[in-house]
Amino acid sequence: MNIQENISLKPYNTFGIDVNAKFFVEITGLVQLQKVLELKAYPKKFVISGGSNLLLTKDIDALVMHINLKGKTIVEEDEYSVEVKAMAGENWHELVMWCLENGYGGLENLSLIPGNTGTAPIQNIGAYGVELKDVFVSCAAMEIASRELVSFDLEACKFGYRDSIFKKEAKNKYIITSVNLKLTKKNHILNTGYGAIEEELKKQGIVYPKIRDISNAVIAIRQSKLPDPKDLGNSGSFFKNPVIARKRLDKILKRHPDMPHYEVGKDYFKVPAGWLIEQCGFKGKRVGDAGVHEKQALVLVNYGNATGKEVLDLAHKIQQEVIEKFGITIEPEVNVIK
Repeated sequence: MNIQENISLKPYNTFGIDVNAKFFVEITGLVQLQKVLELKAYPKKFVISGGSNLLLTKDIDALVMHINLKGKTIVEEDEYSVEVKAMAGENWHELVMWCLENGYGGLENLSLIPGNTGTAPIQNIGAYGVELKDVFVSCAAMEIASRELVSFDLEACKFGYRDSIFKKEAKNKYIITSVNLKLTKKNHILNTGYGAIEEELKKQGIVYPKIRDISNAVIAIRQSKLPDPKDLGNSGSFFKNPVIARKRLDKILKRHPDMPHYEVGKDYFKVPAGWLIEQCGFKGKRVGDAGVHEKQALVLVNYGNATGKEVLDLAHKIQQEVIEKFGITIEPEVNVIK
């Protein structure tokens, strides 16, 4: 195996933060992953995949394992549905496109989400009214301590809003190696009621949309609002949309009656974090090379040479001012390495 020293992780994180890995190895097979985990010469290990949900604020004094497991297979199928297994290193958007090319429905609303497939369950990725859990069957993960493969089904993953068991009790204990998804082959259920999808379909003159049309609409919307990490370093939405109880909501609405909110459960409401940030005057604000995107206040960006600490300092300032103005705590969606 080829273990390298002092490798820049700038190409391995979508924020484009230039920090170094003391040691670095590319993981392309399960046996290799087991062997690397067994290496006693490198007691400290750090896992990175697509690097799309990551803010690195310092050099990594460890063996960085870049999970680059590839492959897509059909596990089983019938006339109406198909179960697809995708390895952890598969690019998520490319997987979505492959599914659409084959006529498989269910992922179209999740088009153009950056990152790799293996990190999708950690975050329970979601967009435009659809979450990973809606199509999720199971994932395989290697337990770091035992180097054994374990299967997590839908219930075991404990999915929540941008949340899973892998962010809580299973954090840093497993490396996801593959994900199984159940998709439709016919009688697709189209989700067009969220965000601007219907408006975009009308703009494109589409009356009877197909799954590919939904994907194209989502891509157009995302491209109009969100910067491409290849052009401008970012990690997508930096903060989660906060969920607050009705009593707190009612108090805040007395002071801010125009605050948008959406019911997400009995007596609980989601508030758009982007709106809160924008009301605090941060949209388009830039501090050195760290900034808030001019079209979407939920997205923090690296204009070129920002350090992870500079981005994090800006995030902390945003959190502080949102609390002062609204009394609402917004939490990072991004995994911050301090």
